[in-house]
Amino acid sequence: MIDMDAQSNLSFTVGIDLLNIETSLYDVFKGNAEIKETLQTVKPGLDIITGGLQMSAADMEFTSIGREYLLKKNLANISSNYDYCIIDTPPTLGVLTMNALTASHKAIIPLFSDIYSLQGISQLQGFIQNIREYCNPNLKIAGLLLTKYNARTNLAQALEEQIQNAAKTLETKVFYTKIRQTVAVQESQLLKGDIYTKVPNATATKDYISFVDEFMQN
Repeated sequence: MIDMDAQSNLSFTVGIDLLNIETSLYDVFKGNAEIKETLQTVKPGLDIITGGLQMSAADMEFTSIGREYLLKKNLANISSNYDYCIIDTPPTLGVLTMNALTASHKAIIPLFSDIYSLQGISQLQGFIQNIREYCNPNLKIAGLLLTKYNARTNLAQALEEQIQNAAKTLETKVFYTKIRQTVAVQESQLLKGDIYTKVPNATATKDYISFVDEFMQN
């Protein structure tokens, strides 16, 4: 896993001590370290790379030609060691998200059933088009994943058609699986563990298992 978000929520959730990280992806991007030095083992078979709190200034610091390829170039040195790489991006459409999409084969776009998420999708469309044109022509949008979903609300039902239209605009689909809203997700974050072991019987856990199965069939 690669935690590209300067807030480092993913790293925190899996138990990384964010205040005592010796080497982060930020150091790699600055040319001061090798990417192998940033690997931290979460458990056997699962490693994580943390971007680092300094990544909050990435858009101002990384301005040289080729800055879009920093992640892709460095991942090439370790890619043969792994079957999958999951990249958690920041919520902004800056240089870090640009690097993530340039290095990726597929992108999953999570969103809520609200108007702000739909507004974000419209902004994302042009960003992805630029990535495909200049950095990664093979980038595939695997689909839109609805999270914190409550089918009983009028809002979710009212926005369903607009969400489907947004998917068509991005030349993708809305995943059939929806992640239902449940407090169990927040509980697992508090316990600093994954939902599969901390809250195995929660509705969201079952939803994520179904989603992974659906995604792997793509």
